[in-house]
Amino acid sequence: MSIVWTDDLAAVDWNELSALYRIAPLGNKAPADLALVFGNSMFRAVAFDEGRLIGAGRALADGRDCAHLCDVAVHPDYQGRGLGRDLVARLLARCRGHRKIILYAVPGKEGFYARLGFRGMATAMAIFDDQVSAYRRGYLTAP
Repeated sequence: MSIVWTDDLAAVDWNELSALYRIAPLGNKAPADLALVFGNSMFRAVAFDEGRLIGAGRALADGRDCAHLCDVAVHPDYQGRGLGRDLVARLLARCRGHRKIILYAVPGKEGFYARLGFRGMATAMAIFDDQVSAYRRGYLTAP
């Protein structure tokens, strides 16, 4: 693997990134929506192997108190090779100095993120635009 990392959004093909999120699997994310949310994120990391987009993630941050890692995705062909760990490490390095770093991930990945130092929060809560689907997919627990 000859991984090339960038945070330059001009290098991103949004259709390719949308396809990555579908197969990673992180759900259906429209290319235009990805361009918007990555553009509005303070930090991002995108990985390419010989021009192929194989990983991406981003962090919302306020510069001091709180950073929020989200949309961390690795192509299935590259999972289990340390790319996800490297992707998160790059984002964490960019978030250094924040008092707290919060992670949002798909259910079932808790063990992976725990190995990287993340711990469950007792007080995290959310409102989803599709609450029924969020319950069904395991993102929400009963009140």
